[in-house]
Amino acid sequence: MPRRKGISPVIATVIIVAVTIAVAIAVAFWMTGIVGLFTGFEQLQITSIYDDQDGIHITVQNTGTTTATITDIYVNGFPSAQTRLQVNDQAIGNGITLHPGESQNLVITLPPDGNGHFTVSPGVSLEIKLHTAGGKDYPKLIVLQAYSGTQAGQQQQQQQQQQQQQQ
Repeated sequence: MPRRKGISPVIATVIIVAVTIAVAIAVAFWMTGIVGLFTGFEQLQITSIYDDQDGIHITVQNTGTTTATITDIYVNGFPSAQTRLQVNDQAIGNGITLHPGESQNLVITLPPDGNGHFTVSPGVSLEIKLHTAGGKDYPKLIVLQAYSGTQAGQQQQQQQQQQQQQQ
């Protein structure tokens, strides 16, 4: 009876184990990629904040792994709609979108009376809080050095004071 030639059982076992390990590593890398898609996180960082006669300047950077949208800016706990706050000379509207790694400079302007909620003048502390679509808040405190509200707001406030004096 002729003898059959083939691979030894030891070599066959080594090959099966090697293939199994290779498949397991491939599946692990594939799962890591899928998990990474679903575990993106939002993280904004206010890198600088200062004021001058033009407004309150904020530099904000998205250090997270997913796009973040600033939907509102609170000043001393009051939303932008109540304070007539503007960002870069316009209302917040649909929000300010920051992609991962992106940085934006925002110039916030307020009326001098904070629309009746607070005073905007040098020496006053204001808490500026960025609120995102993800529900997170990013607060920062600033003590105003030079900003005292928009010029239009100052003129409106002066007119109101004159009208009150005339009455």
